[in-house]
Amino acid sequence: MPTIRHAAVIGTGMMGPGIAATLAQGGLAVTLLSRSDSAAAEGVRKAREAAGPDFADQITGSTDMEHNVARADLVIESAPEEMKFKQKLFAYLDGVAPLHAPLCSNTSGLSITEIQSLCRHPERVLTTHFWNPPALMPLVEIVCGEATSPEVAEAVRELLQHCGKVPVLVKKDRPGQLGNRLQMALFREALHIAQEGIADPDQIDLAIKTGFGLRLPVYGSFEHMDMVGLDLVKAVLENALTDLNSSRDTPQILLDKIAAGDLGVKSGQGFYNWAERDATAVRARRDGFLRDFAAGHFRR
Repeated sequence: MPTIRHAAVIGTGMMGPGIAATLAQGGLAVTLLSRSDSAAAEGVRKAREAAGPDFADQITGSTDMEHNVARADLVIESAPEEMKFKQKLFAYLDGVAPLHAPLCSNTSGLSITEIQSLCRHPERVLTTHFWNPPALMPLVEIVCGEATSPEVAEAVRELLQHCGKVPVLVKKDRPGQLGNRLQMALFREALHIAQEGIADPDQIDLAIKTGFGLRLPVYGSFEHMDMVGLDLVKAVLENALTDLNSSRDTPQILLDKIAAGDLGVKSGQGFYNWAERDATAVRARRDGFLRDFAAGHFRR
């Protein structure tokens, strides 16, 4: 594949500016595309702030999708999570972008096999799922659809690694990809524990943050199983599995909260009372940890 020098990033919402910042830090010239001049300008402001002064000049904004996609070596889409919209968008991108350019979706859960189904060149279509906040989180999940070329996936993996990310290859296109499958399993059990009255939400969060969650950045699940011994893992599993939640239904405790209008920070009440808690401070604590973690020369 030709060298990737210029990228077009579609979308200036929660994820697009951070993705643009990441690519700029990897040395690419990046055009952030939006539907309006004002949204493009605001997206560029956020992206430049995230990228830092050394890379700010590499990021520009535009509303001219056709022109910028036609000259791009890489396209990453971060638009609304709606299948028909993405299918039409990628069919359009496939007809405009140079044939060497990978076409990537930042979808967090939609099937990339379905997204690429209307494209004439589906082999260059794949998922690059950045985690929020994208400029700070190391992980990017590369998900291959049924028609995705392994060579294209490897080229994108190498590029993201060059940009300072930790790209993980997901070989099968399944609901939830990889990270969200693991995260949703934890969510389901945490909701079940709260619903059964085993522990309150704040105590569950405290156990996660000060227990096994504290070692996860440097000590993965399979490393842990090997370290403690697979025979011990088997014994603990056989004792716990019979009482773990395995339902495929949404937990009732979550449905009840939503029915009551308790949606979390945006409504002021969820599992916590956000009139008494500072959501901005929580985000700042998260982002500060991520910056400190990155500055600590993380070793996998």
